[in-house]
Amino acid sequence: MPIKLPILNFPPAHPKIKVIKEKHCIFDESRKKYVALTPEEWVRQNCLIYLRDYKGFPGSLLTVEKSIKVNNREFRYDIVAYNKKTEPVLLVECKAPDVKIDQKVFDQIAVYNIRLKVPYLLVTNGMNHYCCRVDFESGVYSFLTEVPNYTDITF
Repeated sequence: MPIKLPILNFPPAHPKIKVIKEKHCIFDESRKKYVALTPEEWVRQNCLIYLRDYKGFPGSLLTVEKSIKVNNREFRYDIVAYNKKTEPVLLVECKAPDVKIDQKVFDQIAVYNIRLKVPYLLVTNGMNHYCCRVDFESGVYSFLTEVPNYTDITF
């Protein structure tokens, strides 16, 4: 049974999709397993492929859906990219294509960043992408016109 997936605003990607126990699943290269193909997962996997294949982020330095604690509350981030010193350099929040990117979404990623202290943030619903650089000294967020390449944000 074919599945109709939205065309996202990422370069073409061809992730592995198959039916497991009557559910569509998509292969996550980072977690090395098939996961349920939800609209948000479709965006997350396309974003991972974009970061890896088009922006030069090493797959081995990308983590997906890990738990973190902020103010004694448990959260799960979508994607964090690390540099070769294992310092986080990019935090990504993915939403389903029909979810509007609004202040609430930016607040969500800002809460995660209280704990992670990542200099680059990316929020995407697969259609719209917002990337910014965080200056922790001044507290200023500078929005970028595109997602930087891995080599441009790692030192």
